[in-house]
Amino acid sequence: MTETPTRAPHGRTPAFWYGLPHGYVRIDLDPPLDGVVELVRQVMAMPEDERDRAEEVLRFYAATVGALNAQRVQSCALGLHPNDDGGLTSSVLTVSTLPTSGSHAKAVVASLAGTAADRRDVGMRPLELPCGLGFLAEEKRRTLAPGSPPEGGDGPRSGLVWQGTIAVTGPGGHDIVLIQLVTEAVDQADDYRDVLLGIAHTLTYTDPSQPGPGEVQDSPAPGSAAHQVQNDFG
Repeated sequence: MTETPTRAPHGRTPAFWYGLPHGYVRIDLDPPLDGVVELVRQVMAMPEDERDRAEEVLRFYAATVGALNAQRVQSCALGLHPNDDGGLTSSVLTVSTLPTSGSHAKAVVASLAGTAADRRDVGMRPLELPCGLGFLAEEKRRTLAPGSPPEGGDGPRSGLVWQGTIAVTGPGGHDIVLIQLVTEAVDQADDYRDVLLGIAHTLTYTDPSQPGPGEVQDSPAPGSAAHQVQNDFG
């Protein structure tokens, strides 16, 4: 696993760090205004036969960013990995925080982990992570798929996806950190579960760039975790 820099939208706390696996590229959820303006200018300058498709993609990106920010998503990454058919399999990783409305997050997670221990048959199980107690929930479900409706079909296009979610107490004690991975490759659920668990085991609330007790702070070595991992909250 390679830990790459990530950056969250402004004004988001608390702070945590985690590793991003090979093959994942972060999607900017807080694009600078001048960058958006320049992107729109480039789209409008395209030939007419290409512009409609580019505008559709731009609108989709804007709607996706708005929806993710509304759901307190701190980071989103798109994964593309080669499959046995010579093509690419996609997956989407999101990390978000869920406030517990005055309840202590640790008690909420402990309760859910206890429930998970009794519901292994429905894809739930408790987890002992380096950052604390958590639980894993997974399911295969049908969801809307991109693209035009099938010819002669009555409804929108849909597809089956595997979705895995890990929940753990946040560093502030009042938030729950959610790490979620979704992929269309339902036959590779075991592999993607391992990816999700690997990410969760890198989750930390201690800044890896800071020295430990009694240590002298040096500049992180290029390529090291401390050099590559960026605080997700600015």
